[in-house]
Amino acid sequence: MKGGLRAALLFCMKHYDRDYFQRWYHDRSTRINTHAEVRRKVALAIATTEYFIRRQLRSVLDVGCGEGAWLSHLQAFRPRVQYTGIDSSEYAVSRYGKERNIRLATFGELPSLDLGAFDLVVCSDVIHYVPDNEIRDGMQTLAKICTGIAFIEVLTKEDDVIGDLDAFIRRPSAWYRAAFRKAGFEQVAPYSWRSPALRDVIAEMEMPL
Repeated sequence: MKGGLRAALLFCMKHYDRDYFQRWYHDRSTRINTHAEVRRKVALAIATTEYFIRRQLRSVLDVGCGEGAWLSHLQAFRPRVQYTGIDSSEYAVSRYGKERNIRLATFGELPSLDLGAFDLVVCSDVIHYVPDNEIRDGMQTLAKICTGIAFIEVLTKEDDVIGDLDAFIRRPSAWYRAAFRKAGFEQVAPYSWRSPALRDVIAEMEMPL
């Protein structure tokens, strides 16, 4: 069985239910990130986005948002931010969908969704579980709807990975960089990629080598 197909089947077999979120996001002995760690990521994403769009953040799309953990942090900095979450967990959507504006969909379904445009697109701890073809198609969609920065936190083959390794796909960092750049993104900060919409408004020395 080919790696991409095997990964897709394993992903479909995963259950993103209440127990899953309790283990990886709430239980202090097994959770992946603390409250403070998530807050630092959110602060970085907001600062980077606002630096490049030259105004305050107004809209955020959070792909693979789970229970919408980023929302309270975003609102702490920008109380009037418009937040849209997307996740494949039926539990998360049924429990928090209405309250936190979370829609049911997978990364691979992004091209079929009517999403509008967003200053900041977040995809944190998601795409290292997503098959190759879905990443390529999904990134093309993100490049169209992101008018500012995409914060894409992804773990690679070179990283010492801890946490949820079920269906984790060990791709080299070069694979991701090539896929993101093919979609039109360019890296400007840790996990932060400027959208094609900003191509003509960035100075030469604002971009890393």
